[in-house]
Amino acid sequence: MTKPAPGTPLASVSAEAQNFNWLVNRFAQNTAGAIAAIAVSADGLLIAMSSDMARSSADRLAAICSAMLSLANGVSECHPLGLPDKVIIELEQGYLLVCTISIGCSLGVLASKSASLGTIAYEMAMFANRATAVLSPQLIEELKNTV
Repeated sequence: MTKPAPGTPLASVSAEAQNFNWLVNRFAQNTAGAIAAIAVSADGLLIAMSSDMARSSADRLAAICSAMLSLANGVSECHPLGLPDKVIIELEQGYLLVCTISIGCSLGVLASKSASLGTIAYEMAMFANRATAVLSPQLIEELKNTV
């Protein structure tokens, strides 16, 4: 799970922040085909990551996910097809999927090539529904400082 920044005692991390980190980690562990998951703020900063990711990899992936959603939003501004739901990049050995969780936050998921994209997309939508209820601008700010 995501740990507080060095020098930040665990007691100072709110229960909501701990719960959100647990949800991201649980998503990666319990979703068939998922390799890792991260949550990203609207400004591209990592706010949560699954426990099996290195921090440097998670930070880089957060920037990539933010850029992907920005490009997808650019398409929706140029063409009247609506807002992006999910962005998917197919790689030789897997996928990167990104979706908006709420205003100010998105979810990035690395998945294996054998993963069912329909299942991953469904689980991402379910995660977004659960997370939207707890994510507030204050919680996002706290998560930025405790990841």
